[in-house]
Amino acid sequence: MEPMNRAAEIIWNAKRIVCFSGAGISAASGIHTYQDTLTGLWADLDPRALDSASAFRENPKLVWGWYLWRRQNASSAQPNAAHLAFPKLGSSGRIVSVITQNVDERAGSNCVLHLHGSLCTPKCFACHRPGTLPEQQMAVPVDGALVEPPRCGRCNGKLRPGVVWYGEDLPSDVWKSAIALAKSCDVLISVGTSGIVTPAADIPRLALLSGATVIHVNTEHVSTGAENELMLVGKATEVLTDLCAMLSNKVKPL
Repeated sequence: MEPMNRAAEIIWNAKRIVCFSGAGISAASGIHTYQDTLTGLWADLDPRALDSASAFRENPKLVWGWYLWRRQNASSAQPNAAHLAFPKLGSSGRIVSVITQNVDERAGSNCVLHLHGSLCTPKCFACHRPGTLPEQQMAVPVDGALVEPPRCGRCNGKLRPGVVWYGEDLPSDVWKSAIALAKSCDVLISVGTSGIVTPAADIPRLALLSGATVIHVNTEHVSTGAENELMLVGKATEVLTDLCAMLSNKVKPL
């Protein structure tokens, strides 16, 4: 049986599905990844060098401006066919949950765990309380700008992006929920992620060890070759659209 038919049959028979998404799923919506060539103020900067607490301490205006630019880029984008496929998989009584490594996702799935936080929820660098993004900082020039971070309403500390930076732990409650979902699902569909960034990369492995089938959707081969893994090579928008079309026929695939 060819991989697409086999994947459709496995999903058809599943009761609990987890969709595990990485940066590759958002590229089709025009959201920049770290592999893209940037412009303007960011052209000569390595984005990874801006994603740390030490970078924020050294140059808070630069880091805050960078994240405002990222937020603007994400807020102007629309969910693509791959995002919209996730809730469609929940037909016929299937329970579908989403675990995402992205900080930009806002498509219409009911249960979404943001492992790495969200661009829309700043917090205080000092006291860690949630903050509010000022109205005047909702839009910045397309190529970015140096912007003074707003202040916390409680302790007057600088607000920082509510995302998980390099060297920081994942939110413990979100991580525990993600582990529970991975261990209890029948199928985990891993979309647009290389499986390199840890500890998020442990999610597919936990699902495999718990007996679930892991279906990888990626433009490159990322499967480890385990018996209960499937590799669907192609664009997420096309592969997931085709899978949903097969399932919508309500006839068990051959």
